[in-house]
Amino acid sequence: MTLYLTALGAGVLVGIIYGVLQVRSPAPPVVALVGLLGILAGEQIVPLARRVLEGRPVDLAWIRSGCLPHVFGRLPGADRGPDGPA
Repeated sequence: MTLYLTALGAGVLVGIIYGVLQVRSPAPPVVALVGLLGILAGEQIVPLARRVLEGRPVDLAWIRSGCLPHVFGRLPGADRGPDGPA
């Protein structure tokens, strides 16, 4: 139940921001997609900030394994090795 209330609260917050920016909801498709990309990218700020505050390095390998799969999902060809499918 807490997850649903949190999601509702986040939705209300986004609705308030849309109202301040005078964007109608449902937003035009491009605006909505850019907003979703912003949400996905924004979610990655928390683990990035934690990593920096812990003094651990933020390198390309961590970004590829920790951030990109969440933002872009399972990309086509992800199982493909240099010689073809695994």
